[in-house]
Amino acid sequence: MEHDTITPYKTSEEKKEQVAQMFDNIAGRYDFLNSLLSLGIHKGWRKNCVKLIADKNPQVILDVATGTADFAIECAKLNPQKIIGVDISEGMMNSGRVKLKNLKLDALITLETGNAETLIYSDNTFDAIVVGFGVRNFQNLEKGLSNLYRILKPGGQLVILEFAYPTNWLVKTIYTFYFSYITPFIGKLFSKDNRAYSYLTESVKAFPNNQNFIAILNKISYKNTSFKSLSFGVAAIYKAEK
Repeated sequence: MEHDTITPYKTSEEKKEQVAQMFDNIAGRYDFLNSLLSLGIHKGWRKNCVKLIADKNPQVILDVATGTADFAIECAKLNPQKIIGVDISEGMMNSGRVKLKNLKLDALITLETGNAETLIYSDNTFDAIVVGFGVRNFQNLEKGLSNLYRILKPGGQLVILEFAYPTNWLVKTIYTFYFSYITPFIGKLFSKDNRAYSYLTESVKAFPNNQNFIAILNKISYKNTSFKSLSFGVAAIYKAEK
């Protein structure tokens, strides 16, 4: 699908290798830019995601594309037995490990190198899996989602937070301008990576969001699938069960 062909750089490397390089490049400024570009709204979005898995009291949680571990840290409020965060960028996880140590969460939360498509955890391992702004970066979207289905326990929940594209013409016009011009400009200014935030815009446009993404989850055999638009449609929370 088109989404799988969008890459940060125009090189011969595989998408996952390019994404890892990109996040390594911006790791030191990622948290700052994330809050600046989203005006801090992303924190509330993650809180809403964690509320969705709270009712089943998950004890073993996987945070895919954990980055600097913000989603894993939010999940810690559920008092689980164990949280594992996986990511392909060591630079991002190194920043996350510093945060975990400062918050005294490093015994509860472990960060490991890995990507959704090739995770080798045993079948039916996790009570809940969360992904924050990471499915756009999967090299093969359906393969990654299928592997997450495999390692999710029966009855377990998958919650995905991802950027979407608004349908309201006014919001869409403002959003497109902001994402196409303001976001790449600020990203270049602070991160020194000329492609990172241009890739963000391109990958969001190409991503099969809202009902199109639900169709993919249904195809893979997830059940009770649903999505909720956030902030006038600029993002969405997807929920599914095994």
